[in-house]
Amino acid sequence: MDRKMANRKLIRLSQLKNKLATENLEEIDWVTFGVIVKKVTPQSANGRTFSIWRLNDLRNLNECVSLFLFGEVHKEHWKTDQGTV
Repeated sequence: MDRKMANRKLIRLSQLKNKLATENLEEIDWVTFGVIVKKVTPQSANGRTFSIWRLNDLRNLNECVSLFLFGEVHKEHWKTDQGTV
């Protein structure tokens, strides 16, 4: 993990909204980690099926990030269990 994180900045999911407002994250090599705390049943729109996951860092349960999975990512990961990191 130390090798993978070298020269990268950890931004907690609960900090992401604030960081997006105050920093230009496109200029930073950053990573985040999240736990799938809720999964919405796959949806379809315009003939495309997608999934929505609610992610949290378990530090602030009121701050979640919604992750939308489309295309091959949806096909490969839609069965991922809630609670997975």
